[in-house]
Amino acid sequence: MSLNSYFESVRQYFDKRITEYGPTVKGIDALSQEDQELRSEQLLKCFSHKAGFSVNDYGCGYGAFLDYLTAKGYKCQYRGFDISKEMIVNAEELHAGTEDACFTTDESSLTVADYTVASGVFTMRQEANDDELTEMMLHILKKISELSEKGFAFNALSKYVPADLRYDDLYYADPLFVFDYCRKEFSDYVVLLHDYMPRDFTILVRKEIEPVSETL
Repeated sequence: MSLNSYFESVRQYFDKRITEYGPTVKGIDALSQEDQELRSEQLLKCFSHKAGFSVNDYGCGYGAFLDYLTAKGYKCQYRGFDISKEMIVNAEELHAGTEDACFTTDESSLTVADYTVASGVFTMRQEANDDELTEMMLHILKKISELSEKGFAFNALSKYVPADLRYDDLYYADPLFVFDYCRKEFSDYVVLLHDYMPRDFTILVRKEIEPVSETL
């Protein structure tokens, strides 16, 4: 399955979800608000400060991560990107007038930020097989790395989920393979988090080690 075909099928899927369910967890095909917040909590561990930085949200949906940042007191320049136009329409409506925040469907308009996060980007199987999905994942990670000066964080479903508990329409990645790839390709400073939810893992890639703010 080609990259273009895969992304087009994903775009159509999420256009339909957000149109049917609106800007809710169902609209982004998540199980619950609690799950989403737990994932966001892991992504925040990549940040060294609570203010004065920029972040790209790659696969931003309707901007739920921006809401989480705001609720936790983070102040940053935020740019959200999603391939679903309907997602971006909802994001712009929800965050109209929000300072230092913008949304786009044009990936080429993204510029390098201090950090990039990607949540739920690597889950959809569509008609692709595991090898194709792994290749797509690594392709996107290279893009994300290029957009990130200080580091990036992302999550995926883990292949350590027992086979009888998996969904056929979802992709389960090998966390050890992905960790090793990030360690070799992007940075010496890589963290694998696999202790917050049975079916998920998060990887933090830090391109430099910064002192953690006392207010973090």
